[in-house]
Parts: sequence; C-alpha cells; structure tokens
Amino acid sequence: MAKKAGVSRTAPYSHFADKQALIAAISTEGFKTFYAQLDATYERYEGDPLRQLVEGAWVYIQFALRDPAHFKVIYSSVMEREKDYPAFVEISKKSFARVVRMVETCQAAGLLRPGPSDLAAMSVWSIVHGFVSLLLEGQFSHSVLERYTVRELMIFSLAEITLVELTPEKYEEALKFTRSV
Repeated sequence: MAKKAGVSRTAPYSHFADKQALIAAISTEGFKTFYAQLDATYERYEGDPLRQLVEGAWVYIQFALRDPAHFKVIYSSVMEREKDYPAFVEISKKSFARVVRMVETCQAAGLLRPGPSDLAAMSVWSIVHGFVSLLLEGQFSHSVLERYTVRELMIFSLAEITLVELTPEKYEEALKFTRSV
C-alpha cells in the first residue's frame, strides 16, 4: 500500500501508533468504500429485491477483484483488538446492517426463506465471501471458468439459496425486461 501511495514502506508507521492502528485504518477505509458501493446499489434497485441481492453480491465480488490485497487485509485475522477501533466497528456494523436489510427485503418478497434475518445475512455473506475467496485463490476449475463467466457462476451460487428459479439466463432476461419497462 505504501508503494501505491508513493512513500517508503516505513512512512505509514510515522502516522499510526502501531501496526494494528495502520491495519485498522486500512480496513476502515476499505469498509467505507464497500459500504458506499453497496448502499448505492441498494438505493438504485429499491423495489427490486432480487436485483438488490444479485447486484449487491456483484459489488462485493468486484470490490475484491479490483483490489485483492486490500480485500484480504480487511477480512483477515491480522487485526487484533478490533473493538479498540470504534470507526472500524461502526462501519463494519453499518455494512452488515445493509446486508441484513437486503435480506429482509428479499424475505418479505418471498425470495429467501423466512427466519432470523441476521442469520440469513450471515449465510448470504458466507456464500459470496467463500465464492470470492476461492476465486481469488485460483481454486475454480479452469474448465468451468472457460464455460461460464464469474457473474454467471455467482448467480448459480445465489440460486442455491433463493426460493425462486435463478439462472443467469433467466436473471439477465428479467433485467432486459425491467430495463425496457
């Protein structure tokens, strides 16, 4: 990260109390960026819960693919004593609350099973996070990646938890319809 900023590797330490404070700052900024993108997606597709779910998952994947090193720092176990960094706790809670709200909207529309929305949000997040982690680690079969786009694979993954049929073809066809209306 220091190299990206055009400073020496040790320069950031002169601005932070210790390595943990630096990691907390990096993670906080990452969550802020992710939240802004997720919130914009939620607002943009208000009234279309399926699109919120799919596009929200896509935002997460794109966030990880654009800056995998940053993504890995945010979601690693490198940060200790996270409660010592209230800005980090606040934005991470805010981000999760947005995911919970998306899940509640999907549950209300009959797209996801009813039940505790925070637990359902953990399941959705686990699926998407696991998907992107496998992708970043090069764990997807090349034969699968040659036949399907990452977006199609993501939709197939989400289809495992939705109560409506969700295939890339049907989803994209529905999007064409909603764009023309």
